[in-house]
Amino acid sequence: MIEITDKAFTCKDVTKKFSCGHKAVDSVSFHIKKGECLGLVGESGSGKSTLARCLLQLEKMDQGEMYLANQPLHGMNKRMLRKLRRNIQAVLQNPTASLNPRIKIIDQLMEPLDVQKDVTPSFLKEVHHSREHIAQYLMEMVGVPSKYLMMYPHELSGGQKQRVNIARAISIEPSLIILDEPTASLDVSIQAMILNLLKDLQESLGLSYLFISHDLAAVNFMSHRIMIMQHGRIVDECNQRDLFSNKRHSYTKELISVFES
Repeated sequence: MIEITDKAFTCKDVTKKFSCGHKAVDSVSFHIKKGECLGLVGESGSGKSTLARCLLQLEKMDQGEMYLANQPLHGMNKRMLRKLRRNIQAVLQNPTASLNPRIKIIDQLMEPLDVQKDVTPSFLKEVHHSREHIAQYLMEMVGVPSKYLMMYPHELSGGQKQRVNIARAISIEPSLIILDEPTASLDVSIQAMILNLLKDLQESLGLSYLFISHDLAAVNFMSHRIMIMQHGRIVDECNQRDLFSNKRHSYTKELISVFES
C-alpha cells in the first residue's frame, strides 16, 4: 500500500492515449514523499513530457487518479483546480519561452503571489510586508542580482532566466515542483550550477520534486529514487544507490551503458 505523507503526491494508473490510438502514457503509478526528489528518465518519445502535462492538468488524462496528500485532483472542476493549482508548480525546458518578453521580471516573478494573495510562504514571513522586498529576497535565493527585477527577459542570460523561473516556482511554497528537462537548453557550464541550486533549495525548503530528464547523470545526481520509462510505461524503479545494480531491467542497463560510454 502506498504511504501518503503530508503534502505527498500520488498518481495511480495514469493513461493518456492520442487520437491515433497510441498510448503515450500507459498505466503509470508512483508516489513522491515530502522533501523527496523522484527522478524520471527515458529516451525522447518515451512519454515523459506527456506525463508531466497530464500531472499539470495541461493534458486531460484518459484514466487514472491523482492526489495531493489525501486531496483528489481528478474529477475536479476548473474552479476547484484553480484553488489547488498553487500546490503544483513547474520549471520547463525552455526558460525563454516560459517568460513573457513584454513584461518586466519583477511582475512575472511575483505573479503567483499576486494571484494567491492569501498565501504567505513560511520562508517569506520576514519580508511579506513589501512586494519589492519579497522579489529581492527571491532573486537572492536563486543567485540573480536584484537589479534585473526592472529589466525584461531579453536582458538576462539563459541561466538567469531559468533561475527566475525557479524563483517563481518556489515563491508560493508548492507541495510539488515538476522539473521537466530544466537544464536541457542551457550551456553545459551552466547546467551544473542550476542542478546544484535546485538541490540546495530542496534541502533548505523541504521541497518535493519530480525531476524529468533524458540525462541519466543529472537524474542520478538529483534523485532519491529513480523511475525508468520506456514506450509510455515505467519498466524499472529503484533507490538512487541501486541504479547500477546487476538486478536492473535490461533497458536500464542499456541507458547506463550509453551514460558510461
